[in-house]
Amino acid sequence: MKVALVHDYLNQYGGAERVLAAFCEMFPDAPIYTLVYDAKLTGFAFAKKNIKTSFLQRIPFAASRHRYFPIFMPYAVEQFDLRDFDLILSDSGSYAKGVITRPETLHISYCHTPHRYAWDKSQKLIDEFHYPRFVKMFSPLFMTYVRVWDAQASERPTALIANSQFVRRRIQKYYGRDAEVIYPPVNLDHFFVREPEDYFLMVGRMVPYKKFGLAVRVFNRLGLKLKIIGDGPERKNLLREARSNIEFLGLVSEQYLGEYYVRTKALI
Repeated sequence: MKVALVHDYLNQYGGAERVLAAFCEMFPDAPIYTLVYDAKLTGFAFAKKNIKTSFLQRIPFAASRHRYFPIFMPYAVEQFDLRDFDLILSDSGSYAKGVITRPETLHISYCHTPHRYAWDKSQKLIDEFHYPRFVKMFSPLFMTYVRVWDAQASERPTALIANSQFVRRRIQKYYGRDAEVIYPPVNLDHFFVREPEDYFLMVGRMVPYKKFGLAVRVFNRLGLKLKIIGDGPERKNLLREARSNIEFLGLVSEQYLGEYYVRTKALI
């Protein structure tokens, strides 16, 4: 049986990429199809994999600023030639579920969320990402197109898997389909019991909808110690806003990430 993995874009290393890494362990010989790829921004986690990118990879800055190209992504993901594969396993929070397959191909899509920019709070997300004015002028038209495409694309997988009951309810609302819930894997070797230290912890990609700015403002007022792990487009703004009680640790390797989790008073 020939298997292919499909991922939205490989230009960061977060929760979705950890799920993809688990799929790679299950199917080590499967190629990865993705819209854009940046080895450095993924911490070289997939450097040894056979990665197939779309035509967007050849556009300057598309790999690092993929959110400026939403109008092209539906077309790009549909250009992947997957006719030789028997099983497609897509790992998707936006476009990967929309690949075109043969009728007899089994396509299972692990859904992290229905497309955030297309559905709930889409207008707010456009504002938060500080797009140029001309992009914001045409964004309602673009988003209507992406929303219609996303609804149609959600019908293409043979089966949908949700990463939580919350996402399952969102799938039912926006796609009108049910999904089996399979929680993401966790590497328990990195976690253990330890006496907590005097700090709070926040981990993730520094994008507006993750609300790092809100956490920074709260801890500025409280004066409590906060350690932030991760990177993203909001990092510079957060650094300017944060006071001395907030420490930015950047990207931390999997080997040491567990140490910060087990020593924190609480995870924000």
